[in-house]
Amino acid sequence: MPDHIVASFDTELKEIGRKVVEMGGQAERLVADSVAALMRRDVALAQKVVLLDATVDHAQREIEDRAILVIAKRQPMAHDLREIVSAIRIVNDLERIGDLAKNVGKRVIAIEGEYQPHQLVRGVEHIADLVLEQLKDVLDAYASRNADRAVEVWGRDGTIDSMYTSLFRELLTYMMEDPRNISVCTHLLFCAKNIERIGDHATNIAEIVYYMVTGQSLPESRPKADASSETTVAFPGRPEKG
Repeated sequence: MPDHIVASFDTELKEIGRKVVEMGGQAERLVADSVAALMRRDVALAQKVVLLDATVDHAQREIEDRAILVIAKRQPMAHDLREIVSAIRIVNDLERIGDLAKNVGKRVIAIEGEYQPHQLVRGVEHIADLVLEQLKDVLDAYASRNADRAVEVWGRDGTIDSMYTSLFRELLTYMMEDPRNISVCTHLLFCAKNIERIGDHATNIAEIVYYMVTGQSLPESRPKADASSETTVAFPGRPEKG
């Protein structure tokens, strides 16, 4: 980031960047805690996630207010304007990530006391591990203004989608084999989808970081491999669609 004649302008830009990184850390912790609550069946931790989402919402509003004030005072151009607009766009994705983590927490509360097939819960955890790594790396790319690292994160989206599709089909199989699995597997499906969507938001952030650093956009078509919407399910006693 180049130095400006008005030193306070540099300070304001750096403070916005610092706040974005701080908010990213809050969102990352919410995701990690929501998954830990699912794995440990920890309702108290899930309730904490639901409550703490409000802190992420507050951070978004504070950053947006700061950014708008800087635009009004400094009338930034070129790279400076990209920095500020990118911060506004990134915190919008981080706020959505917090909402999705809260949704997972709510599902953990909803399935309290129900039997959870261990291997399926582990499948959700595996997707979450990849998504958390993706989120951490994209926040590092933002903090270091590293366009190459942002591109690398952007390219991982297809792997997460493929894993989600595989887990989606496995959960449907469990539901068809034993109706007693329907309730918990439905909740796990929603948990997995929320986590997959967190990966999508991390990919969005990667695109924003690349644009912020280079002034150019990544290709509109990014690697996608979520085929769950194309899966045809043949429920017992119901003819499969041809």
